Amino acid sequence: MYGAIQAELADRLDETRQAGTYKTELVMSTPQGAHVDVEGRGEMLNLCANNYLGLANHPAIVAAAHEALDRWGYGMASVRFICGTQALHRQLEARLSEFLHTEETILFSSCFDANGGLFEALLNERDAVISDQLNHASIIDGIRLCKARRLRYANGDMDELEARLTESQDARYRLIATDGVFSMDGYFARLDAICDLADRHDALVMVDDSHAVGVAGAHGRGSHEHHGVIERIDILTGTLGKAVGGASGGYVSARTEIVDILRQRARPYLFSNSLAPPVASASLRALDLIESSHELRRRLHDNTEHFRTRMTQLGFDVLPGEHPIVPVMVGEEVRAARLAAELADRGVYAVSFSYPVVPRGTARIRTQMSAAHTTQDLDFAIEQFVGARERVAH
Repeated sequence: MYGAIQAELADRLDETRQAGTYKTELVMSTPQGAHVDVEGRGEMLNLCANNYLGLANHPAIVAAAHEALDRWGYGMASVRFICGTQALHRQLEARLSEFLHTEETILFSSCFDANGGLFEALLNERDAVISDQLNHASIIDGIRLCKARRLRYANGDMDELEARLTESQDARYRLIATDGVFSMDGYFARLDAICDLADRHDALVMVDDSHAVGVAGAHGRGSHEHHGVIERIDILTGTLGKAVGGASGGYVSARTEIVDILRQRARPYLFSNSLAPPVASASLRALDLIESSHELRRRLHDNTEHFRTRMTQLGFDVLPGEHPIVPVMVGEEVRAARLAAELADRGVYAVSFSYPVVPRGTARIRTQMSAAHTTQDLDFAIEQFVGARERVAH
């Protein structure tokens, strides 16, 4: 039987290669950082990690993980409600609630799982979810798992959001779902305007803040702090795998009753192993570092401004914004893949994003700044972008 499907899959893979959308993986032989060694290529400047604050291999984070390994062990071999809850897990949940200014927090294996378990546990066919067009795949998949009516509005279009709220006014509960920062574009959601509409239409607001926690806001709390709406967000989801240490794990931080229902009903929580103790401990240390100093965020902001300004001056099509996600737009998929390959040959690790990750015809090189980068690193990257552009043009 496999012979027939094998041929069909091979044809599909060939089509993907010809379209320039086939994804390859470089293999690193060092820890994550601003510079990494890649098998077959040697040292490369890394411009594509979610390691915004440079904490993925920070000595204090590594030390916290080592200490937890000795004290708490390697893994839990259980889900939370059986024998998978240590004091460490409850400590991290309380610490996240304190940091984010929410009532309660529940940990998941990833933010994908957090979003995958959220909607089904809360909503049913009498309810409605209104989702931004550019929301992360995990939000889209999570909404598909629930029976609520699904509506969508164009990215950042408050008029269309209000129209969808009016259209769904017969629903028992309405939930507006949005990313805090849209990962392919680096745009902030208009949370202040979204909260105003939610108040006007008696709707709940859910924000996936994976790309903002640790990065945005005066204290790094995220997009809700950035927009001054901390007390107005009902549900925050996020990850520990980006700015907050860069390992794994996710969470829902929300109103008390919402979190309690998730502990009872969220399937990824009930049927997945607990977060590994070294990850939980290192995440606690990461939160301490984020709260105790503004230096990493200041350096990240300066690096972002420098790279955005110089790339724009040199004629690259850089999407506007202030977030350390800096997409360099290319458009055509094959050309974007060639540009990324040329950058790799020049010692810059920067991946092309194309369909189905982004719509056809909007391929890009998504660069991401880190506090671990130096100005010299960024100037080197800019120089290689110029050289790669000239090479690909011929």
